[in-house]
Amino acid sequence: MKGSTNSKVYTMNTNKKQSIFLGITASLLFSITFILNRSMSQQGGSWIWSSALRFYWMLPFFLAIVYLRGGLKKLFTEMGRNLFQWLIWSTVGFGLFYGPLTFAAAYTASWLLASTWQFTIIAGIILAPFINRNVAWVHHNQSLSALFSGIILLGIIIMQINHAQSLSSSHIIKGILPVLIAAFAYPLGNRKMMQLTNGRLEVHQRILGMIICSLPFWLVLTVYEMLTNQSYPQNGQYLQTFIVAIFSGVLATILFFSATDLVRSDEKQLAAVEATQSTEVLFALVGEMLLLGSPIPDIYGIIGIVLVMLGMVLHSFKG
Repeated sequence: MKGSTNSKVYTMNTNKKQSIFLGITASLLFSITFILNRSMSQQGGSWIWSSALRFYWMLPFFLAIVYLRGGLKKLFTEMGRNLFQWLIWSTVGFGLFYGPLTFAAAYTASWLLASTWQFTIIAGIILAPFINRNVAWVHHNQSLSALFSGIILLGIIIMQINHAQSLSSSHIIKGILPVLIAAFAYPLGNRKMMQLTNGRLEVHQRILGMIICSLPFWLVLTVYEMLTNQSYPQNGQYLQTFIVAIFSGVLATILFFSATDLVRSDEKQLAAVEATQSTEVLFALVGEMLLLGSPIPDIYGIIGIVLVMLGMVLHSFKG
C-alpha cells in the first residue's frame, strides 16, 4: 500500500515537472505568433485572413497525424455524442481566442499584445469556480495560485510602464480589449473541452476536433471578407500564416494541450501551466533584442522581468 502511494506521488511530481517544461516550450513557439501577426498587419494583410489561414493550414496536418495514429473513427464517434457542445466550445476556444488576437495586431505593437495576453493567467483562475463543479475545493486551493499569478501580472505591468504612457484611447479599445476577450476565451474553451472529453481522446484528436468544429466560424468570416470587403490574402500572408500554423498552431498547441492534459484534474497545477505563457513576453523581448537590435530594457523592464520569473518559480515549485 505504501509503495503504491509513493509511486502515485512520484507520478504526480513527474507530471508536474513535465507540464511546466512543455508549457514553457510552447510559450517560446507561441511568441512567434505576435511578431508575425504584427508584421502581416503592417504589410496591409487582413486580420481575418491572418486568423483563418492559420486554421486552414493546421487542418491537413492534424488530419494526417490523427489518421496515421488510427484515431479518426474514435474522434468522430466522440464528436457525434455532443456535437453542439463541440461546436460551441471549439468556436470559443479557437475562434474567439485567435480572431480578436489577430484583430488587435493591427492596432498595437507585438510586445503589448504579448503583455496583455498574460491576463489569461488570471482569467483561468477567475473561470475555475464556474467550470469546476467542486467549487469549495477550487476556492480552498486557488488563493496561492492567484497570488503567484498576480506577481507575474504586476511584473508585466511594470515592464510596460513607459510604453503604456503613449497609448491613445483608440489603441486601448481596439488593441487591448480584444486581447482581454481572447484571454478568457482560450482557457474557457480548453477547459470545457477537457471536461467534455474527460481523457477519452488524445491531445491530437482533441485539437483536430476543435479545428473541425471551429471551421464554420472561420468560413463565415472569410466569406464575409471576400464578399463585403473584396479582400483576398496578400502573397506574404500565405507563407507567414504557414509558419504560424506550424510553430504555433501545430507544435505549440500540441505541447500546451499536452501540458494541460497531464494535470487536468489539478486546478492549481493547471494555473501553473497557464502561467508559463508569461514567458512569451521574455521570449519576445529577447527575440527583438537579437533580431531587431532593440535596446536593453530600462529599470522598469528589469524589475518586471524579475517579478515575472519570481512568479514562475513560485508557481512551478508550489503549484
